Amino acid sequence: MRRHVITALLSSLTLLSLTACGNDGSKEAPPKTESSAPTTSATTEGAKTADLPNLVGKGLQSAQDAAQAAGFYALASHDSLGRGRKQVLDRDWKVCFQTPGPGRRTTDTEVDLGVVKLEETCPDKDQTEPPKAAGKMPDFKGKSVKVAREALDPSTSITVTDASGQDRNVLVESNWKVCSQEPSAGAELTGQPVSLKAVKFEESCP
Repeated sequence: MRRHVITALLSSLTLLSLTACGNDGSKEAPPKTESSAPTTSATTEGAKTADLPNLVGKGLQSAQDAAQAAGFYALASHDSLGRGRKQVLDRDWKVCFQTPGPGRRTTDTEVDLGVVKLEETCPDKDQTEPPKAAGKMPDFKGKSVKVAREALDPSTSITVTDASGQDRNVLVESNWKVCSQEPSAGAELTGQPVSLKAVKFEESCP
């Protein structure tokens, strides 16, 4: 009788052990959990690109707004007539040239707009200001007095007179064009005074 009781107890213990470990007698592995962090690969992000629109023919303010709407914020403008005038009021100017032209560009590209005043006609070619004089007298004929002054060394003594003979004061130098100069173009600059004779841009040189 005692043997049967012991056998029954051993059978019960064996059954409980198998239930805890699994049907095959092995320990049950804990359930797998997936990590919530996404797997990413290291990449180098390049410069952003966007479509630069055609800005030629627009008013300068509208052109700037269109460029910024497309993602371009490095904007510059210059006087396409080569007179060195500043664009104080953008709405008074219109775009004749743009560099670079329209197309897919990186958004950090500088966009330079060549402009004239609204009542003026765009030139056939975008006129650039002459480089800084480097030991030689530049050719200033047809350029504005302002551009000529800015191209010369700041220490240069410059005299500007009215070439028409009316003895007018040359007040707004960007409105006056050079008719003649002394010394002549190509001459060595050794610190000598410079003399310019000029008339207003709408006038003809004598």
